[in-house]
Amino acid sequence: MSRSLCGLVVFFFIVSGVEGQELQELAGQQAPQQTAAPAAANQTPVNQDKPPANAAGQSKDRSVLKPKPAGEAIKPKDYSDASGYWHPFSRMPKYVVMDQKAIWTSPFHTSKKDAKWWLIFGGATGGLIAADKYIARNAPNPAWLDHLGNGVSYLGEPYVLLPIAAGFYFGGTKYGSDHFRETGLLAFETLANVTIMQFALKAIFDRQRPLEGQGNGEFWASGTRWNSSFPSGHAIETFALASVIAHEYPHKRWVQILAYSYAGGVVGARLAANKHFPGDVMAGGAMGWFVGDYVYGKRHNPNLDKKPTITQRLFDHVHVGGAYPTGPTY
Repeated sequence: MSRSLCGLVVFFFIVSGVEGQELQELAGQQAPQQTAAPAAANQTPVNQDKPPANAAGQSKDRSVLKPKPAGEAIKPKDYSDASGYWHPFSRMPKYVVMDQKAIWTSPFHTSKKDAKWWLIFGGATGGLIAADKYIARNAPNPAWLDHLGNGVSYLGEPYVLLPIAAGFYFGGTKYGSDHFRETGLLAFETLANVTIMQFALKAIFDRQRPLEGQGNGEFWASGTRWNSSFPSGHAIETFALASVIAHEYPHKRWVQILAYSYAGGVVGARLAANKHFPGDVMAGGAMGWFVGDYVYGKRHNPNLDKKPTITQRLFDHVHVGGAYPTGPTY
């Protein structure tokens, strides 16, 4: 049952990321009419000399950390009509090395403005670690909840997350959506970064899982360093992926809700299955989100926001709830 559910979720994300032939044909039919058609009542004509705010304004503000941009994931020479499938990947190893250097040295060059995030999430993680064993012992743990948690946990495995990233990149490449291609590339880069992080941190902290030892979550005591409890690998990877998707598509709240609900569901599953303490998933989720935020801020090409893709136009007509606006929201 769990594998079927994994397959269904992967299929949904890949279908969402691929611009099908029918949509491509529809865009081709409508393209000649767009220049002649009058602007809709609720839309502002585009000034070709001034990129829309979503491209030159808000896209620069989407990153909380606001790192200095350095090396776009999708450069003009990599656009779908100018290169093949594999060319943009040639820069990724160099980018990951640069990211790792920045990540591991971040405590030494964090700005005063960003220091608050260390205090907020560091304090929350520390507080949860102090209360972990009490929460774990007093939380309900029926057999069905444990079974459900183990089943849903599969959604946070690499063999599910990597196909999601691949669906964005290869689907976007096939159907000419450079925005989708960038989302896939940033997802790959972010997942590579957090994978390295989690294994290093697990080896350093070596924390026992809830069902190991006396259930106290002792540090430097698990005996299985590469598979220890802190931080949660599922949390860091799913929130990293959700962060990238949410940063790339801020104009539709339902996309963000879907991405973070997916990550939150996986985190809840790990707790339900007694695989992690609350402190483990808090630390993993926070680190994953901020790595996604950082990679987006470093690699996003704002020019990709200027012209909406076919799928973005499709998103503009999808809404959740009867009262939610159906027009673009920036």
